[in-house]
Amino acid sequence: MKEKVILAYSGGLDTTAIIPWLKENYDFDVVCVCIDVGQGNELDGLEERAKLSGATKLYIEDVVDEFCNDYVIPCVQANAIYENKYLLGTSMARPVIAKRLVEIARIEGATAICHGATGKGNDQVRFELGIKALAPDLKIIAPWRCDTWNMSSREDEIEYCKQHGIDLPFSMNNSYSRDRNLWHISHEGLELEDPGEAPDYDHLLVLGVSPENAPDEGEIVTMAFEKGIPVSVNGENLSVSDIIKKLNELGGKHGIGIVDIVENRVVGMKSRGVYETPGGTILMEAHTQLEELILDRSTLTVKKEIGNKFADVVYEGKWFTPLREALQAFIESTQSYVTGEVKFKLYKGNIIKQGTTSPYSLYNESIASFTTGDLYNHHDAEGFINLFGLSLKVRAMKMAEAEKNK
Repeated sequence: MKEKVILAYSGGLDTTAIIPWLKENYDFDVVCVCIDVGQGNELDGLEERAKLSGATKLYIEDVVDEFCNDYVIPCVQANAIYENKYLLGTSMARPVIAKRLVEIARIEGATAICHGATGKGNDQVRFELGIKALAPDLKIIAPWRCDTWNMSSREDEIEYCKQHGIDLPFSMNNSYSRDRNLWHISHEGLELEDPGEAPDYDHLLVLGVSPENAPDEGEIVTMAFEKGIPVSVNGENLSVSDIIKKLNELGGKHGIGIVDIVENRVVGMKSRGVYETPGGTILMEAHTQLEELILDRSTLTVKKEIGNKFADVVYEGKWFTPLREALQAFIESTQSYVTGEVKFKLYKGNIIKQGTTSPYSLYNESIASFTTGDLYNHHDAEGFINLFGLSLKVRAMKMAEAEKNK
């Protein structure tokens, strides 16, 4: 029997061309695995396409709920944002994809896993670190890094497919390079390759509209959380995945979550892209609004540092590591009392607070009010300031004495 290879299959031109290439260069039986993380109608017609291209078998694995519950929620609870802007849409999905690829490889008795990520991007790092962590015995094949992969354009790939009896309706037209899942969609290429050019939002956007084209009337939304996990939108109890779907609709309608960023890739280069994360932006902001009411100052300060580190770890593809587990353990310990309701208005790209409540709120009106209350004596501040500023005062005195003695 021939050896089997598991191909991470999207149904696009790249991974379709990889099927005959693997058969030609390795004499493998190719088992295609498409992991459904919420990419919608991109999955239509995959089975027929895979078989026409020479695949032995196709798996379509629905991991949407696992993706949302086990990968998205930890990032939300951490407020994990890479370089202050990127909400990790692609980064979060890669480990769950790698995990399922390994599981199918074990079921099929495969000896290798192949992916279509290029040698310039982050995804090659994320896929391969995940596979190495979960199945160090499996061989990894990355065609774009192989000397026998001689295709450098869509035209080359289409011609290669035709030479191998695969005549599918792939377009020659240039378009953005996109990655989509339930959390977001990314756009790269075309005018975005020049940071000096403005994005063509009328041509580019998929999940929503620009703020300029959003409705002139704002919309009030309420969300409830229990222990840092969203449980309802506008009073309707929903699963995490359905909450994200609902927020995507609301956020897309009002131009929420469009980010134009030049980011630092793991491999050392800068890249420019536009990300649409309408529901994710709302969810992150709502969770942050609730936390600021509940977490004490010291915990919140450290959590911000941990959250930044968590974002780096996820971005770099180090999900299956002791460090990620340790960071997540700290983050989860901070969520015990992150329960309550957040109300906000969506208006032309903005998320505007309308009130936050929690049974565990640390906000005390008697203390915070300008009116003197029983819990706070203004005179106590004098002693506190004297001690808090003692080192500053001593240093100033010593500096003045040294200057005098010159």
